[in-house]
Amino acid sequence: MNTVAYIALTLAGCCILVLLALLLLQRRRSESATAKKQAALIERHMEEVKNIYDTMRGWRHDYHNHIQTIKAHAALRQYRELDDYLNALDADLETVDTLIKSGNIMLDAIVNSKVSLARSRGIRVNVKATAAENMSVTDIDLCVIIGNLVDNAIDACEKIGEEERRFIRIYIGSLKGQLYISVANATAETARNQTGRYPSSKAGAMHGQGLRRVDGVIGKYGGYLNRQNEPGVFASEIMLPL
Repeated sequence: MNTVAYIALTLAGCCILVLLALLLLQRRRSESATAKKQAALIERHMEEVKNIYDTMRGWRHDYHNHIQTIKAHAALRQYRELDDYLNALDADLETVDTLIKSGNIMLDAIVNSKVSLARSRGIRVNVKATAAENMSVTDIDLCVIIGNLVDNAIDACEKIGEEERRFIRIYIGSLKGQLYISVANATAETARNQTGRYPSSKAGAMHGQGLRRVDGVIGKYGGYLNRQNEPGVFASEIMLPL
């Protein structure tokens, strides 16, 4: 083998080694990024479950005291006081009971966890959800849509300093023979976004990534999507075939 051929072969070998090293590095970076995302997702789910558990545990802790108070009023024939106490207890229970019963177990799980998380962060949530039987949308795709929309809504509300201005409205049901999903939330923006684009900051990038995942699911089913970005309010409306 002459010198030129030897040098060419050596250079080719070096190029292959460098390429393999770059591919390995890229793979490790990708795996690391995926692991971080999964860890963050697990941590968020743990927080959501903990919020629900803490709420139910608090009511269980107070249950005995409530029963004793009711018995005391009954024993003393204080029926007006008993009625007032039961009414107050009923009102308090309504604020604690975040359980949504839509008829779809997976939908109930994701909605309840997100609602619990939002309320724990000082965000008012109004939600109504009903699910038709035998929907064409899979549970996984439904979770992608609801999870990302509500996560983005929570993130947007947390940027608003005044808690009284924070709100999220969720509606899920049937409309014109299709699955209708609407999520609206308060935002800190005071001007309408004319471009339909979203900020390039880290939080904005995460927001945009979540919306792109939602777009992908909607496209998969040939569904309809409408987004409205008005001053102080962001809303998404989705319709999917049942």
